[in-house]
Amino acid sequence: MHSRFRSDRRLTTRMGITLFLLGLVYVGFVAALIVLLKSWVLVVVVAAAVLGAQYWFSDRVALFAMRGRVVEREEFPELHGVVDRLCAIADMPGPVVAVSDMDMPNAFATGRNPDHAVICVTTGLLRRLEPAELEGVLAHELSHVAHKDVAVITVASFLGVLAGLIVRFAFYSQLFGGGRRDQNTAVVFAAVMGVSAAVYALSFLLIKSLSRYRELAADRAAALLTGRPSALASALTKVSGDIARIPTKDLRTAQAFNAFYFTPALGREPGLARLFSTHPSLEQRLDQLGRISAELGEATAPGGV
Repeated sequence: MHSRFRSDRRLTTRMGITLFLLGLVYVGFVAALIVLLKSWVLVVVVAAAVLGAQYWFSDRVALFAMRGRVVEREEFPELHGVVDRLCAIADMPGPVVAVSDMDMPNAFATGRNPDHAVICVTTGLLRRLEPAELEGVLAHELSHVAHKDVAVITVASFLGVLAGLIVRFAFYSQLFGGGRRDQNTAVVFAAVMGVSAAVYALSFLLIKSLSRYRELAADRAAALLTGRPSALASALTKVSGDIARIPTKDLRTAQAFNAFYFTPALGREPGLARLFSTHPSLEQRLDQLGRISAELGEATAPGGV
């Protein structure tokens, strides 16, 4: 399936490199665990189960965590209308449409491929955005689906999730293991913790780097598809400003899904933490949209700003 979203070879290359490097790390990780735990069956079964669950059920997990529910056309006709129109323009299958009853203005796409995709928006986003701004946000999310970077991020994050689970399992098994511990067990425990922590750190850095670029690619593709970069820029500015006013306690759950959101669920500018952010800075995104707007001559077009 080839949509009319502008292809991005640099994004495709980055996705390929990220998956290749993570694959090398993954092979080394599994090999190390087999040596340390002396049970290749256990390691392979657990790894395969976690990967399969994350690939096949990531959309359900994300919707459940963000209190999203699938909505029919009769309930949200305008939202469905915008999605249908964009899918027709982009020549791609329509995703399942969901709404999350959260005041935080945001949206995300999930799903293993374009035929099994979900676009979810919050009620806070629907209340705050004008129709053209909402179209820009939805085009951004649909471009993630068309570029298949949603599936890549889902698979790429698997290794970090698995490493984190192993660290927790090892920690609690030691914490409650009591008298069963001996010197050999302690050495294996330390080795597993060390390998898992290193794998988690490498996965973290690789995924964050890819995530920042894919957001710029989605902004670019959405702006070119709709022909209105200014509307997307307006939505970005409005959403980022409103999220900054949402109480921090309301954002804690959402922050775990930052890599999938239109804008990160952060209450303030990340500062030095932007090096580890899932998204490029607002200034970077607005600068790129400004250049696209100039290229398209949007400022002189009807409705341009």
